[in-house]
Amino acid sequence: MNSLVFATNNNNKIKEINSLLNNRIKIISLHDINCIEEVPETGATIKENALQKARYVFEKYKYNCFADDTGLEVEALNGMPGVFSARYAGEEKDANKNIEKLLLELKNHPNRKARFVTVIALIIDGNEFLFEGIIKGNITENRFGNSGFGYDPVFMPDGYNLTFAQMSLDQKNKISHRGIATQKMIHFLNEKW
Repeated sequence: MNSLVFATNNNNKIKEINSLLNNRIKIISLHDINCIEEVPETGATIKENALQKARYVFEKYKYNCFADDTGLEVEALNGMPGVFSARYAGEEKDANKNIEKLLLELKNHPNRKARFVTVIALIIDGNEFLFEGIIKGNITENRFGNSGFGYDPVFMPDGYNLTFAQMSLDQKNKISHRGIATQKMIHFLNEKW
């Protein structure tokens, strides 16, 4: 079985990806390779951040790896928080504070359109590959659901009357931005690796 390091410290992301891979590939965490430092993500775009994280792990630890970066882009906020989604309300990456800030900024705003964008950067033997997933939806006026993480309680994908936080992990993975990007990566790995 091939192994890949997932360049993240987010256990929720690891759980989501593992459920999509169905034991086809062994996922190794940063903790497993004794990477305890904060992996840099100072890029100006979601794509740059994903590449920066993957390159850091590949160059420093010499493992085939992948990294993702995700942003919530809100139409009424000119695409914000975007690349700053995790730190929208401050450097401590507090999801509750991020949601509070977002709902406050959209208070009484008629345009609630948003989209989640995920880019996965995969590095195998020094070769780089990119996979993108996008899902459109709307920001709800209140939080709904207890599952998921990040902005999931306030993001309702188009065509559904549930937020991501009201969906099961399996249901969310079938339609989510990360699920779409991961499926593209899995298809690539099945064909090429």
